[in-house]
Amino acid sequence: MGKVAVAFAAAAVVAACSVAAVMVRRRVKSRRKWRTVVEILKELEEGCDTPVGRLRQVVDAMAVEMHAGLASEGGSKLKMLLTFVHELPKGTEKGTYYALHLGGTYFRILRVLLGGERSYLDVQDVERHPIPSHLMNSTSEVLFNFLAFSLERFIEKEGDGSSSQGVKRELAFTFSFPVKHSSISSGVLIKWTKGFEISEMVGKDIAECLQVALNRRGLDMHVAVLVNDTVGALSLGYYHDPDTVVAVVFGTGSNACYLERTDAMIKSQGLLTTSGSMVVNMEWGNFWSSHLPRTSYDIDLDAESSNSNEMGFEKMLSGMYLGDIVRRVILRMSQESDIFGPSSSLLSEPYALRTNSVSAMHEDDTPELQEVTRILKDLGVSEVPLKVRKLVVKVCDVVTRRAGRLAAAGIAGILKKIGRDGSGGITSGRSRSEIQMQKRTVVAVEGGLYMNYSMFREYMEEALVEILGEEVSQYVVVKAMEDGSSIGSALLVASLQS
Repeated sequence: MGKVAVAFAAAAVVAACSVAAVMVRRRVKSRRKWRTVVEILKELEEGCDTPVGRLRQVVDAMAVEMHAGLASEGGSKLKMLLTFVHELPKGTEKGTYYALHLGGTYFRILRVLLGGERSYLDVQDVERHPIPSHLMNSTSEVLFNFLAFSLERFIEKEGDGSSSQGVKRELAFTFSFPVKHSSISSGVLIKWTKGFEISEMVGKDIAECLQVALNRRGLDMHVAVLVNDTVGALSLGYYHDPDTVVAVVFGTGSNACYLERTDAMIKSQGLLTTSGSMVVNMEWGNFWSSHLPRTSYDIDLDAESSNSNEMGFEKMLSGMYLGDIVRRVILRMSQESDIFGPSSSLLSEPYALRTNSVSAMHEDDTPELQEVTRILKDLGVSEVPLKVRKLVVKVCDVVTRRAGRLAAAGIAGILKKIGRDGSGGITSGRSRSEIQMQKRTVVAVEGGLYMNYSMFREYMEEALVEILGEEVSQYVVVKAMEDGSSIGSALLVASLQS
């Protein structure tokens, strides 16, 4: 019996050792997998790093490209498009005006009532609708018939009971795509962005397309202004504060415009304006520089996009793309380890993770990160431990921090070009003492990414102070312009009538 007991004991020890060995192997394997994803995160952090020295290199590159784009057509990736907007609203405008804004994800219609002073600006009956996806690759006739029909319905619902017949209405059309203008009310489409692909519209006069559709529906409405969304935001900013000289939009896409002296527009010699200046639409989404921190995820996203080798800057900092960069990082982590559980096919779908979900995960302040859990579950990833959810938040943070800091560098680049960054600017023709006298610069900012994603906003504003320094940054004011692109374009129509 003693020998049997000893045998049983020995067997138990062997079994226990075997179990322990299996557990040790599992722990080692688990640690290796965790180290793998930590290495991926570290690589991402290094690739997205934006120290202030690098940001200043981006600032310099932006200012130089702006100058080159103004010097000659095709001289820069920045198109530096003339808008023919050389007078901005003064605050004395009166009357009722309409605005239609076709953007990346939504279109908006609104009516503005002006009473002749800045304090009397009444925005009425704002309608905001998602753009039906089928319109993005339909035909120009289908798209503009839809917009005209939407305007007709908007007018029919007006509270004063007026019909669509017999009343002349002045309309501002905010069109958030690259347009080469021939006047403030006409311009041809250069190319589509933000997922739109109606090829037969390229080269067509956008205002005329809308006017024809309005006439077809019997609407007595005149397309008086055709502007980019950034120009609308600048217009509203200037209406409230004449120190506004720059406007930037961070939404589905990203772009900027600013007030430039006409004598700096070398490619348009002989162009005269009564004000001596004109708003320039930069189309800065296409900006590129070797100093931009590009990762393998950016390269893959660009290669698989419908506009590869274009819009490089926009693809690093706009709402259409940030979510997909995060998705690509998570996908790689899931492929190289099993920390996200069984493989999810949804994670492999381009744009399955939207930027608003990235914002929700990044700003999730619940102890167990419940919002992260919910969004990962929507992507087919469930039951991941808290440390993995924290890892996802960190990925969101790295990608968004880079975006916000690059956004700040872009703004600082504009300020450098026009001599508002304290350095003297690029070929500004003014002395440092003259520049120091310009003590206040307002930057109008609009777009869902900026308005709704507080961490993006904080990173951008923090980096702007870093780049400019405390002394200069105290004179640079960033102001949010809600619905500025639409309201501001209506104000431009009003300024033409006054």
